[in-house]
Amino acid sequence: MHLSLFFGAFMLATATAQAANPVLVSSPDGVVQVSVDVTPQGQPTYAVRYRAAELLRPSRLGLQLASADLTQGLKLTKADKVEAVTDNYQLATDKRADCRYRANRRVLHFASKAGAPTLSVVFQVSNDGVAFQYLIEGKSADVQRITTEATTFHLPAGAKGWLHPHAVAQTGFANTQPSYEENYQRGIAAGTPSTLGQGWSYPALFETGGRWVLLTEAGMDRTYCGTHLAHQSPDAEYAVAFPQAPEKTTPDAALLPESRLPWRSPWRVIVVGNSLAPIVESTLTTDLSAPAKTPALPEAPGKSSWSWVLLGDKNTTYDVQRRFIDYSASMGWRYCLVDALWDKQIGYEKTAELAQYARSKNVALLVWYNSNGSWNEAPQTPTKLLFDAESRRKEFARIKQMGVAGVKIDFFGGDGQSFMNYYQDLLTDAAQAGLLVNFHGATIPRGWNRTYPNLMTMEAVKGFEFLTFDQRNTDQEATHCATLVFTRNAVGPMDFTPMAFSEINGKQRRTSNAFELALSVVFQSGIQHYAEVPEGMAAQPAYVQDFVKKLPPRWADVKLLDGFPGEYAVLARQALDGKWYVAGINATDAPKTMQLDLGKLGLKQGTLITDGDTNRSFSTRAVSGTTLSVTLPARGGFVVQP
Repeated sequence: MHLSLFFGAFMLATATAQAANPVLVSSPDGVVQVSVDVTPQGQPTYAVRYRAAELLRPSRLGLQLASADLTQGLKLTKADKVEAVTDNYQLATDKRADCRYRANRRVLHFASKAGAPTLSVVFQVSNDGVAFQYLIEGKSADVQRITTEATTFHLPAGAKGWLHPHAVAQTGFANTQPSYEENYQRGIAAGTPSTLGQGWSYPALFETGGRWVLLTEAGMDRTYCGTHLAHQSPDAEYAVAFPQAPEKTTPDAALLPESRLPWRSPWRVIVVGNSLAPIVESTLTTDLSAPAKTPALPEAPGKSSWSWVLLGDKNTTYDVQRRFIDYSASMGWRYCLVDALWDKQIGYEKTAELAQYARSKNVALLVWYNSNGSWNEAPQTPTKLLFDAESRRKEFARIKQMGVAGVKIDFFGGDGQSFMNYYQDLLTDAAQAGLLVNFHGATIPRGWNRTYPNLMTMEAVKGFEFLTFDQRNTDQEATHCATLVFTRNAVGPMDFTPMAFSEINGKQRRTSNAFELALSVVFQSGIQHYAEVPEGMAAQPAYVQDFVKKLPPRWADVKLLDGFPGEYAVLARQALDGKWYVAGINATDAPKTMQLDLGKLGLKQGTLITDGDTNRSFSTRAVSGTTLSVTLPARGGFVVQP
C-alpha cells in the first residue's frame, strides 16, 4: 500500500475509534473530568465527574438552526488532541486583581447530513470547573439563525438548588422586567418548576453529595442572546432557555441568535468544588471572556456616596448633591452619584457646576440615565437620549465636557440579542468618551468587565433599594445577603448598594448595624455605592467611620473562610498592599459562634468591630493570634481591620 493511503486509512480508523468510545477531557490536576459520547440516535452528550463523584449525569449538547438540525443524527468524526490553555491578566473591578487561568482544551468535531453546517464543541476544563462553547462552520454566506439550544445540565438525583426565579418580560415597575431582581429560592429540590413560570436565572447554585455546582454563562459577544434555565426540568435536567418574545430593543430587532459563519456561541460555565470556596473564589466568568477591547480609563474603581436610596427623587437637587459631594470628600471616597431627574431638577448648567465643585474636592461625579424608554414606561429622566448612536455620542461628549466621570444607565428590557448589542454599544461609546459605566435594571455581567474595563459594576440583584419599597423585602435582607455571596456576587461585580445604619422611612430594618458594616467587605463592586447618608455616618463611633474611610477602593484577592448559602458567610479580602480585611454576617434568627483561623491569612493582629449591646450599636476590641472566636447575635455581623 502507498504510504499516503496507509496513513489515511490509519487516521480514519483512529477517528472511528474515537467516535466509538467516550472522549475524555480532564482538568490539569485530574480532579474534574468530562466524558463526551454520542447516543445511538446521534445525540451528543457530556457528563461531569469530580473525582469519583458524579456532578452532572449525561446531558445533551447541540443546536437547532433554522436551516439544519445539529442536535441529532450527528457523528463524532474527530477529537483533537488535548491542548494546555494558559492566561494571565489583570482586573481592577472584580474579586481578584491578578488572575491566572489554567485549563485543558479539547475540540470535538461532529458531522451531520451532507451540505449542512458542521458543529464542533470546544471544552476547556480547569481545576475549578468546566466550560464549553459551540463552533458552527460551513460554506454558506447567508445569515444563520438558532431557534433552540439543546444544551442541558442533568443534576444527580437528590441535588438541591439555590435558584433565582426568572421574571416574566414586561412585568414589574413600569414594565422593566426581567432585571434579575428576585429573592432566591433556597435549598429546593432540583427539578422544581420555577415560581414565575419562566425558569431560573443565572447564576444557579446546586449542592449534590456535599459538592457544589454553579451554572452561568460568559464570553457574550454580539452574535448571541442571553440565556437562562428553562421552567420545566424533569428528573433535574435543566435545559437552556432563550429570551421571551418582548426582550428586544425594537419590534424588528434580533431576539434569538443570528450570525454569519463561522460562529462561536458564548461559554456555558460550570463552576465546581468540593466545598463552597471555589464557587466564591473562581474567576471563570472573566477567564473565559475576551481581553479588553478598550483601554482602561484613568478613573479608578472606588467608593461613592448616593442620596437617592434613602432620600428619594425629590432630593436630586443642587444643594443636596453638593452636600453629598462634601460627604464623599470627608470620607475619602472617589465618587458621588447624582441619580434620576438631575436634568430637570438641577439642569445641565448647574450639574456642570457640581462637577467642577466635586473636582475641587477630589471627587468625581456620576450621573443617571434611563436606557431609553421605548421598551419601558419608566418616567424618570433623562430619557430617549442613548439608544440612537448619534444622540448617544453627542450626549456622552456633552457630559464629559461638563466634567462628569461616569454614567449609571437603568431600566433595560431583557436578554435578546439586540440588547446584548446595545449594552456593548453603550460600553464602547462610553469608553471612547472617557466615561465609566454602571448598568442598573440590567442583566448579569457575563465577564464584560474584563472585555470593557470601563464597566465598573452591574445591578442584576434585588438590592438595598427594595428594602425601602416593601417590609417583606426588609424582613428577608439577612438571608438574601447571605445567599448572594454564593450566587450573584460570585459571577461578577454587584451593585447592591450596601451599608445603611439609618432607619428606613416607614420600614423596620431587621439587620444590625454591624451586619450592615460587614457588607462593605462581604459584597464586591467596582464602584461601591453606599446607602448611608451624611447624618447617619456622622452618628457612628469614630472607629466605625475610620474603618469605612480606610477600606481599599479595590481588592487584590478573596478567600471564603466559612459559610452556607442563606445562613452565614465569612470572607477575607486582600488589599493591594497585602493586608487582609475579614468580615462575616449571621443571617439566622439565633446567635452563632464562629471559629476562624486567621493564621492562613498571615493576619496576627487587628481590630474587631462587631455588635454592641443593641443591634444599633457597635463594640470594638483588639485581636491577636492565629485564631478568632466571635459570637454574632441574630442577623449580626463583624469586621476585622488589619
